[in-house]
Amino acid sequence: MSASPSRTLSTGKFSSKPFSPNLSKTYQQKYTYTKTLAENGGHAVIRALVFDLDGTIVQFSIDYMAVRAEAIQALRELGIPSSLLSVNEPIFDGMKRAELYLKNNGESQERIEQVRRTVYSIADKHEMNAAKLTSLTPGALDALRALKEDGLKLGIFTLNGRLSVDYVLNRFQLKQFFDSIITRDEAPALKPDPAHLSAVLKELRVRPEETAVVGDTVRDMKSARGLGALAIGITTGLADEKALRRAGAEHIIDALTELPQLIRCLNQS
Repeated sequence: MSASPSRTLSTGKFSSKPFSPNLSKTYQQKYTYTKTLAENGGHAVIRALVFDLDGTIVQFSIDYMAVRAEAIQALRELGIPSSLLSVNEPIFDGMKRAELYLKNNGESQERIEQVRRTVYSIADKHEMNAAKLTSLTPGALDALRALKEDGLKLGIFTLNGRLSVDYVLNRFQLKQFFDSIITRDEAPALKPDPAHLSAVLKELRVRPEETAVVGDTVRDMKSARGLGALAIGITTGLADEKALRRAGAEHIIDALTELPQLIRCLNQS
């Protein structure tokens, strides 16, 4: 993308709050407020944020190894070779390989869809059990409220299923903040496939370059970079700063409470 002029302060959608003079020197250096648009990856003024859910806004207490073991056993019973499955990787990666295996062997679409239904059903069971023990990431409520007050559109793209997502969002009264929520059940393909994020942006009616993606995983960062959105990594979940940077994170935050000020700074620089 070609170089563009520096960002200018938005006068309509965003808060015109000045930077706090009490921000620490370290904080100011961390975000380099004076970056130009070109230096910021060619992004326009940020109008929307799309969040991952688990590890970012809430903290699910899921035994992922147990989920994977149960899913692998079920897929073996459906005739999927053990060589295609591993307890050391996300179940949706194994599911994708299983579907491709069946397709390449001439199996019917119904048989292929059976694989997905089986894996999703197992995931739903474990997620709903975990949802009852799920906690909010510290500062999540205040951050979401501040972002909405600043006029931003907010969305969620998550690998969690609709059942547990609705349960958790209703439990913590978070649905009111989001203009689009695309779970694995509605996504045309799962992140990091760009179709997942694209589905959210379509509902939000924003372009990738007007969007920041906030997440705690490599998948989230790859999704953002794949579409040309701004990638913001948060260290409250699975990946550390090094892994998030390597996956394409352009900014790193350690808490959601840092996010509103970061977006204001990016939109004013």
